[in-house]
This record gives sequence, structure tokens and C-alpha cells, in this order.
Amino acid sequence: MSFPPVQPDFSDRTDFENATRGFVAGLEPCIIRSSDGRSVYNNEEYSFLRDAECPETANPKLWRQGQLASVQGLFEVTEGIYQVRGFDLANMTIVEGHEGVIVVDPLTSVECAHAALALYRGHRGDRPVTGVIYSHSHIDHFGGARGVIPSLEEARTLPILAPEGFMEEATSENIYVGPAMRRRAVFMYGTRLPKSPEGQIGCGIGMAVSTGTPSLIPPNQHITATGEERVVDGVRIRFQLVPETEAPSEMNFFFPDHRALYIAECATHSLHNIITLRGALVRDAKAWARYLDESLVLFGEQSDVLCAGHNWPTWGRKEIQQLIAEQRDLYGYLHDQTVRMMNRGLTGIEIAETLSLPPALQRAWHAQGFYGSVSHNVKGIYQRYMGWFDGNPAHLWEHPPVENARRYVDCMGGIEATVQKAEAYARDGDRRFAATLLGHAVALDPTHQKARLALASVFEQLGYGAENSTWRNFYLTGALDLRQGGDCRRHSPGLAARELHPHQSVEQWLSLLSVRLHGPRAATESLVMDVHVKDTESGWRLIVSNGVLTSRATTAQVSSEAAGLTIFVTKQQLGAVLSGNDVGELVYEGELQLLSKFLELTT
Repeated sequence: MSFPPVQPDFSDRTDFENATRGFVAGLEPCIIRSSDGRSVYNNEEYSFLRDAECPETANPKLWRQGQLASVQGLFEVTEGIYQVRGFDLANMTIVEGHEGVIVVDPLTSVECAHAALALYRGHRGDRPVTGVIYSHSHIDHFGGARGVIPSLEEARTLPILAPEGFMEEATSENIYVGPAMRRRAVFMYGTRLPKSPEGQIGCGIGMAVSTGTPSLIPPNQHITATGEERVVDGVRIRFQLVPETEAPSEMNFFFPDHRALYIAECATHSLHNIITLRGALVRDAKAWARYLDESLVLFGEQSDVLCAGHNWPTWGRKEIQQLIAEQRDLYGYLHDQTVRMMNRGLTGIEIAETLSLPPALQRAWHAQGFYGSVSHNVKGIYQRYMGWFDGNPAHLWEHPPVENARRYVDCMGGIEATVQKAEAYARDGDRRFAATLLGHAVALDPTHQKARLALASVFEQLGYGAENSTWRNFYLTGALDLRQGGDCRRHSPGLAARELHPHQSVEQWLSLLSVRLHGPRAATESLVMDVHVKDTESGWRLIVSNGVLTSRATTAQVSSEAAGLTIFVTKQQLGAVLSGNDVGELVYEGELQLLSKFLELTT
């Protein structure tokens, strides 16, 4: 059953009131720069949204969301708790303690976190940072840590709290497919688009990701159980672990003396992503709904204000309970009905086309598809359980895109005829099929200017109508590529960064090198190398055979085969060596040229 479409009430100004409630001061102008003067976040670019009517080039609901999410400044959430919003994609929350302040989720970039803390101090006094909390393992919630804890000495003495598994997840996210994800992220966040009524108007849960200096200061205290309570600088905090919801390692927490609930990224003023268009493992919508219900039980009756890592707070016990319950039902409905319909034989695409939300959820502003969408979330849930194949044998062994395009265009009577047909579909309002036809034409002949411009025009119209910010950004970036001569199918080839992250483990480094190994070149190579890491008292055997890099701890040695090379290094030296950097004279036994060969194969 599909419900008829119902629209939220545009005359309801509650979100506008909440987005500006408690305003203390803004940053004028709100442009945050790096030490060399480069702009790393510019909220002023969104001034076109303020008090402006929605143009024909934007979806009215998404335009409204951009107006709300672009509000910037320091806000009092409740006595003793403040937020800085509009300085990055996420919010930074500041809780006043007995001696100083606890910083929650210090943004993506050092420069933005520093600017946020400076704005707070300019109006609340130069209070020291006495603690930091990371709510989860995504970089927009920890990357600016050095902006609030500038020295390693301070980092050693301050309590820095995070959920169990934080470091493993924070350092391993994108470990295998980071370059591919980063290329897609350029499309998803619209980073190449102008900020304008015809370009990028936000990301639903914020406006844009800052481009400053990222950092990571490891936590020194981990929360391992729901119900655990800590006191930081005299402030009582009660925790709820919510793993495998919006992030693999995540937690909500409650300030009982403030009657304030921080719900991380589990309940924002938008439907979130079960699967993100930049690429990621599919999230567990069922667990997400279950943890929100647990939040309601644990904190619903005790909370007078709810705030999160994105968007604006919600005040009032009844309003908080309604928000959490509706967000719970939002993810629960998507999961359960997708599974019900797949068990009746429908495919992910068919379910996405059929399923609509119940009227009460359709009317809720916070349940709109500004970041996640019903369509791509349903497909993600299907993918989580059933994989890429829809069960139709005709789809089991299809030609790749260019060969498919060659045959489709031939059936249509050539590229010119294909373009004409597509333009007719576009004129009749079926831009989706027009994009399919033109996609075949451009895949077959990427230099065909008429096809490129026609597809760019179709993408622009699809983008202008999109309620979802990431769909808009994808469509408009695709159009930009087509007009500028790029390849919107492949984005850009890109190469993996050679440098290895110092906070990753040796095991993570070696796992990353295994997917950098050029299999065809390595297929005829045979190489065995031992690595002894002195400061961690660990050893690894690296084996290259049949185009595969296998690494095993030497304690798990199953062969008496001698290594062709053994190197003795510290972890820091190993990171430098594997990154291709000169570390001076190495301590080794065997044939050193094997190391050069290994590095050539993993470049």
C-alpha cells in the first residue's frame, strides 16, 4: 500500500524559532581562514538564502532547510550549555563545568573549532578546556580537536571521552576505498558548485564540510556500557551506547543536572542516510530504530532540551518525546516495510518506487528527505540483505556501460536519433528516462557535444526539483562536468594518498597496502619479507604471491621458509618506509632491493 503524498505545513515557524532561540552573537563576517589566509569555511556565501523567496531553481522544502541550517553563531541551549552552529557541517557544543568547559564534537577542522571556541570565550570568558567528548567516529565530530586542545601536554592531562571502538573506526573508515569515497564526496557535498540559487544550497544536516586542517587526538577514556556515568569537571554525564546506527562507534549522553539530552547524530532534523551516496557499508535501520526507542525510555521523561551534532535543538518534554518517537518510527517503517515487500518478491527499485511514509511522518518537517531519501535508503536496506542482484536472470550478466550503450544506441537508430528521443521525453516531463537515454549516448561517445549538453540540461532540471540536498549536488555537479568536458560517470581517476595515518595500527597499514598492490604486475612476483617493529615488540611476515599481499603476525608463523629480507624498525620508521620516504640507514638482513620492489608494487 502506498500513501498519497502529504506536505508539511509551511506556515509552521517552530523550526525558525528554535534555530534562533538563545542567540548570543554571530561571527561577522562568518569567514574562517587558515594561517595562510585561505578561506576554509565561508558562511557568508549563503547570504542569498536569508529572507529570500524560493526561486524556480530549487525545491521549496530544501530551500527552507538551507535557510535554517545556515543560521550561524553562539547559542545558549540551556543554562550552562552552549552551541556554536554554522561554522562547519556539524555543531560544536560547549558545557560549562566547575573550572572550565567540556567541548563536545570539535568539528572537522582545527581552524573552525578554534574559531568556535574563540566566539564562546569572547562572550562567556576565557575559560580553559577541561574535557572533550567525541560522540562518534566521523571526522566532522573530532577533526578539529587540536583547535581546542593545542598541545600534546594538555591532551595527556585532559579527560577525552569516546565510545568503545572509537579509534579503530575513526582510523579505519575509508581505509580500503578512501579515494573512491572522496571522489564521490565531491559530488555528494557539491564542493565544486557555486553557492547560489542555481548551485549548492546546503547538505540538509548542515551547509558544507570545512576544508581546513584535520586532526585526531586519541581518547584516553572509553565508554563501554549503556548506563555508565562519569563526572567531568563537576558535570555529571550518563551515557547510552548506540553502535552501528549512524556510525559504527557512537553514543548519546544525558546531562541530568541540566535535564539535557545530546543525541549525537541519531535524530536530526532530516531523514538521515541508511546508505550514503558517497559510498559506505549499509547501516542497520532496525538497530537505529531500536536504540532510539531505548533513548526514549532512558531519557524521554527527564529531558527538557534535546540537542545534536547537527541542526538546531528541540525544547519541551512533549516535543522531545514526539521527535524521538517519530524518528524511531521513520527508520523502523523504512526497514520493516522494505523487508516485508522484498519477502513478497519485490526488488529494491520496485520497493523504492512503491513505498511511501505514513501521513504523520510525511507531515513532520524533521522526517523530510533532505540528507537521506526514502528512495535510496530503501535500496540500501534491500542491498544489506539481498546484495546487488535482483533475482532476474536477465540482469545476471549484463554488458558493461559502454558496450550496453553501443547496443542501445544502435537499436535507437544512432546517437542523433537517441538524443532526439531523449529530448522528446524531457519535454514530456520524463526526465528520468531522458537521462537514461542520454547517458547511453554520452557513454558511447563522450565527445558528442549535443548529447553532453542535453544531458547536462536534464541533470540541472532534476537537481533543481530535488528535495534531497545530496541528489541536487550530484545532479548539478554532473551537469557541471558535462559542460566543462569532464567525465561524470567516473568522476576522476585519483590516486590513493601514499602517506599512512600515524594513529592507525601496523595491521591497518598492511591491510591498506594489500589493496594498493597492483595485482597484474605482482602476479609473477614471489617475495617474502619480515618486519620487526621494535617499540611495539611485534613482528610481521609479508608474502607476495599470485598477485596477493598476505601479512601475518610472526607469532602465527606456519612456514619455515626464510625471508628474503628482514628489517628492524620503529613504528614511525615503518610508516615512513611504507610511505616511500627516506629514513636514513635501515637496519636489515638480506636483500634490500626486495623492499624497493615491494614499494613499486604497492604504489
